[in-house]
Amino acid sequence: MKRRTFLLLAMLMLTGLSGCGYNTMQAKEEAVFAAWGDVEASYQRRADLVPNLVEVVKGYAKHEADTLTAVTEARAKVGSMQVSRDAVNDPKALANFQQAQSQLSGALSRLMVVVERYPDLKANQNFMDLQNQLEGTENRINVARVRYNQAVQDFNTTIRTFPNSLTNSMMLHLSRKEPFKAEEGAKVAPKIKF
Repeated sequence: MKRRTFLLLAMLMLTGLSGCGYNTMQAKEEAVFAAWGDVEASYQRRADLVPNLVEVVKGYAKHEADTLTAVTEARAKVGSMQVSRDAVNDPKALANFQQAQSQLSGALSRLMVVVERYPDLKANQNFMDLQNQLEGTENRINVARVRYNQAVQDFNTTIRTFPNSLTNSMMLHLSRKEPFKAEEGAKVAPKIKF
């Protein structure tokens, strides 16, 4: 009788533990880290393309040194910033990373204005290829951000819902992850002047 009771209790405990969400939360946190890696890879692709783009533009627009310097400096700042996957747990590190990426985006926008002044450059096949790759990379960055935010939402929901919240508070102590947020002023549409 005691053995049967022990087996019944053991089975109930195993059943209870299988529904506690421990493994689910671990898997979802890993999904957040993987999605963050995709974001970093997309940004790295952009950083790798920028020097080639700058060199092509330099050949045509030698006197646009200020803009080219701004792009080069922004790219260097992004390249020197070391962000580990633990940044998803640190809102300040995530904000600094995003700010550096925003500066590079702004410098690239100014570079495209310079390009408008040089019709021959726009017709150059090397420049067109680089511009297309850069445009594709910007799209990849956006997709990676969206996927990261989805993984963060899924993870945050998992650790906050019952019974996972009990398992998390007693065993794992995982904290909520920070999603990407719109940059300051992103709600205002840019004004285009000719």
